[in-house]
Amino acid sequence: MTAFGKLIRTTAFRLTLVYLFLFALFAASLLGYFAWNTRRLITEQITTTVTAEVGELSDIFERRGLRILFPTVQNRALRPGANLYLVTTPSGQMVAGNVGALMPGVMGSMGWSETAYRRLEEQDNATHRALVYVTQLGGGFRLLIGRDLEERRRLFGIVAQAAQWSILVVVVLGIGGGIFVARRVLTRIDAMTGTTQRIMAGDLSGRLPVGRSGDELDRLAENLNAMLERIEALMAGLKEVSDNIAHDLKTPLTRLRNRAEEALAKSSCESGYRAALERTIEESDGLIRTFNALLMIARAESGQARGNMDDFDAADVASGIHELYEPLAEEDGMTLRLKTTPAPLRGNRELIGQALANLVENAIKYGKPAAQQTPVISLEARQILIEARREGDQVLLSVTDHGPGIPEGERKHAMERFVRLDSSRSQPGSGLGLSLASAVATLHGGELRLGDARPGLVATLTIPARTGAGNRLLPVPAADVPQKVA
Repeated sequence: MTAFGKLIRTTAFRLTLVYLFLFALFAASLLGYFAWNTRRLITEQITTTVTAEVGELSDIFERRGLRILFPTVQNRALRPGANLYLVTTPSGQMVAGNVGALMPGVMGSMGWSETAYRRLEEQDNATHRALVYVTQLGGGFRLLIGRDLEERRRLFGIVAQAAQWSILVVVVLGIGGGIFVARRVLTRIDAMTGTTQRIMAGDLSGRLPVGRSGDELDRLAENLNAMLERIEALMAGLKEVSDNIAHDLKTPLTRLRNRAEEALAKSSCESGYRAALERTIEESDGLIRTFNALLMIARAESGQARGNMDDFDAADVASGIHELYEPLAEEDGMTLRLKTTPAPLRGNRELIGQALANLVENAIKYGKPAAQQTPVISLEARQILIEARREGDQVLLSVTDHGPGIPEGERKHAMERFVRLDSSRSQPGSGLGLSLASAVATLHGGELRLGDARPGLVATLTIPARTGAGNRLLPVPAADVPQKVA
C-alpha cells in the first residue's frame, strides 16, 4: 500500500473528513440563513418605505385632488435614485410617473407584486425587477409605487459568492489539516508498530515511544509499556524458574536413580529392597512438595485463588497454625508463643494459612541461635512469636525469631524462588517458602516484609483489613480488649 493510501485510510483522516463535512454543512446553513434574513430585511424595508409613500400620496389625492397629485408624483419621479411612480387613468393611460413599461396585468391587480419593468428615460430594451404596490384612487385612477430590487439582488449575490469562497477555503484548509493530523498520528502509529514488531521478534526490552503532549496515544503507550515491563519480568521469572528447577531438581532425581541402581546392584534381600524403596518414597515426597509449592505460587500470582475469598479473623488462622506447629517446635527445642487481637480480613483462608505456616517452618528451621555464637542459649532466644493484629487499615501477621536473621542486602533476594542463602544450605528445603508467602500477600493486595528483630528475623504479612458497607473500615478493637498470649 502506498503512503498516500495508508494516509487516507487512517481513522484520523476519516474523522477529519466527517467533521469537515459537518462543519461545511453548518457553515453553508449559517450563510444561507444570513442571506435569507438579509433578503427579508431589505424586502421589509422596501415595503415599509413604499407603504408610507402610498399613504402619503393617497392622502394628497383625497385632500387636494389630481391637480396637486400629478405634479407631486412627477417631481418625485425626477429625483436621482427615485422610487418607481406611475399614475394611470381609468382606461390605463399614463398621466404621471417614471415607468415606461410593465408586465401585462400588473396595474389590474391591487396590492403587492414583483414585476419586470423599464424606466421611462431608458431607450434600450433593458428590463429590471421591482417590488411594486398598486392602489386605486377615486374616479378609477390608479397609483403604482415601487422599488428596484437590484440592491437586494446585488447584496444576495455578494453573500452567495462569499459563501462559496468560504466553503472552498474551509474544505481546502480542512483537508490540509486532516492530512497534517493524519500524518502526525500515522507517524506515531508506525513508530509503535515498529516497536511491536521488534517485540514480536523476541526483543522484550523494546518500549513504545511516549511524547510530551500527554494525549490518548501517550496514555496508551504508557499503559502498554507498563504491560510490557510486567511481561518482561514474568518471562525473566519464568526463565529463572525453569533454570532453577533444572538445577535444583536434578540433584534429587539423580539421587533417586542412584539409589534405585544401588538397590538393584547391591541388595540381595527383601529388607534391602524395602529400605531402598522407603528412601525413594521419601525423596519423591520432597519432589511432590516442591511441585505443590510451585503450583500454589502460580495460583497466587495468576489470581486464580481470588474466587475463594471469604471473611474471617486472622487471629483464628494464627491460633490454628500455633496449635499445629507447637509440638514440632518443642521437638526441635523451640517454644512457640501466640499473641493476637481481632483482625478481620477478606481473603483466601487456605493460602494465608499456608503462607503463615511457611514463615513458622522457616523460623523453626533457621531461627535457632548458633551455638558457636551463644554457647548457652537462653529460653528467650529459643522463643518464636506468632502475632496477629490490626493497625489502621491493615492486618499484620508476623513471625519473630531470635536466630541469625537475614542481612538487609539479601532480604529481597531471599524472597525469590529456589533461593537458599549460604547459612541455610545445610538444612532441608526447596527455597520456596518465602516466595509463596510473598505471592499470597501480593494476591491480597499486600506484601511480605522482612525486618530485623535484633537479633533475629521478623517476617510480616501485611494485608488490607476487611471493609464494611461503603468501604468504611471496621472499628478497631478497644485498647482494653485482652490479648491472647500463649
